[in-house]
Amino acid sequence: MTSLDNAVTGEIAPAAGAAADALGEIPPGILNGPSGLGTQLARRFSPRPPDAETEPATAATASGDHCAPGAQRLGESAFHIPLRRPTADIEPYRLVEWGDGSGPPLYCAPVARVDDRLAAEVDDRLAAWAASIGCTEDEVGKLRRTGYGRLVTLTHTDSEDPDRLLVAAQMNTAWWMADDYYADDSALGAEPTRLPQRLTLAMAALDPVPDAGEFSTPLNEVLREDKVLRAFGSAVSHLRRHATPDQVQRACYATFSMFVSWTAYAAWRHTGQSPTAWEYLAARQHDSFYTSMTLIDPVAGYELPANLFYDDRVRRAAFQAGTIAVLVNDLLSVKKDAADENPVCNMVLQIAADRACSVATAVEITVELHNRMVREFEAGHLALRAIPSPELQLFLHGVRNWMGGSFEWHNTNPRYR
Repeated sequence: MTSLDNAVTGEIAPAAGAAADALGEIPPGILNGPSGLGTQLARRFSPRPPDAETEPATAATASGDHCAPGAQRLGESAFHIPLRRPTADIEPYRLVEWGDGSGPPLYCAPVARVDDRLAAEVDDRLAAWAASIGCTEDEVGKLRRTGYGRLVTLTHTDSEDPDRLLVAAQMNTAWWMADDYYADDSALGAEPTRLPQRLTLAMAALDPVPDAGEFSTPLNEVLREDKVLRAFGSAVSHLRRHATPDQVQRACYATFSMFVSWTAYAAWRHTGQSPTAWEYLAARQHDSFYTSMTLIDPVAGYELPANLFYDDRVRRAAFQAGTIAVLVNDLLSVKKDAADENPVCNMVLQIAADRACSVATAVEITVELHNRMVREFEAGHLALRAIPSPELQLFLHGVRNWMGGSFEWHNTNPRYR
């Protein structure tokens, strides 16, 4: 019996099928119950004491941030927001045009929310944060034009709290900064041979290394001096204020898995090799927007227990969604990527090279793969609605909305034009 099947042993009333999507607040008391495999979803959502002691972050965070007043103590719930079941999925998936309209339509989840006011608020806060960690005026301006505030507002639709949305915006900014400064853009200092070393330091910024006396001093200096490392340290410090330790480590270890794929790309570029489409897709499983999706529940203010988050069926659905978003990214980036003197890996370009076909034909093949994966996600989501876990239903609803919002952001963002 799997963890999802065990979930029925919890004390939460069944919410199978469409009933699981009905809007309704779940009283905090109903989330009390036993602990252990299959019953971790029975978690108490209780207020944090207003006078909770705070603990300073270690120097390894490189940010100088401290836990905010009210941060949880050991063993205490991070959440005090009453859990709500997702609203019914009224709008169906649909075929939509993308880019310049020359390619076959994409089968996509609908956009669940467009809120320009909220997006502007998050972008304002993100710009202020970027300036605080030492980004130049030009870098802050570029960040505003990219619109990560809009990205997280489109994708994290179960939260209207700009501070929680800022968590996702900061983490996504740090990931993109590392990608640009360390992995991709030589004009910004990216060097394939230095990438593994730099990524180990990024791991130390996210997951602080135990104090090693005199040997910690040079590490802490680097963590303070490097802009990307400061971004990671500050962003994860903010995440800790809104997430449980399990959720923090989930995001960290998804990031570390992503870094492994980055070293593969660096090796390919350094040696001049080009991976086959299947090798690229294998590397992309852990270097996808799945990493961003690990933040769905902490941003929304609840926790999907680990035994459900890592269940094979849920993990498959989340990885499908992450890869689906990557394929959208590649389709919208293909012209820019193909024009690069040293083309980056892109599913369309890898297919064209493998099959000696035109880019247009490779686009059609990639669209077909995308649409098949979306339909498989849709079917898997429907099957999982039989599981009586409000947290699971809210999370899967969030993944669906993340895909829809991500498509909208990519399809309307100047970065991909």
